[in-house]
Amino acid sequence: MNTKTYEYGVGDYSYKMAGELAGITQLVNAFYDNMETLKEAEHIRGMHSKNLSASRKKLAYFLSGWLGGPKLYAEHFGSINIPQAHKHLHVGIDESGAWLLCMQKAVDEQPYEASFKTYLMEQLRVPADRIRMVSGS
Repeated sequence: MNTKTYEYGVGDYSYKMAGELAGITQLVNAFYDNMETLKEAEHIRGMHSKNLSASRKKLAYFLSGWLGGPKLYAEHFGSINIPQAHKHLHVGIDESGAWLLCMQKAVDEQPYEASFKTYLMEQLRVPADRIRMVSGS
């Protein structure tokens, strides 16, 4: 009898709930697609390079490790401090809100359990807020 309990944020459970790297990549692609199409995201889209291929890969790799899976970002790009990496950008409430809107719409499109969608968005608000605080906005 398996009596092990699974909890988001423990071990690789969140990574698995996100569909591992394939599911995370699908989420990231939906996120950047939203950034490219939503009027509310025009400003934050302008903060990125014209070609989003590298951004897509970096975010997918970051989320892999952040959700308890393989630390792909560190393996390919080295360590990262998310707030410090964004310090050069002006990230205020509007920019943070636009980022979260793009991510919320992407999360909503995924076949995740409702409780995982809620958990994921709650967790993603933390780095979004930290980035905003570091940028001084």
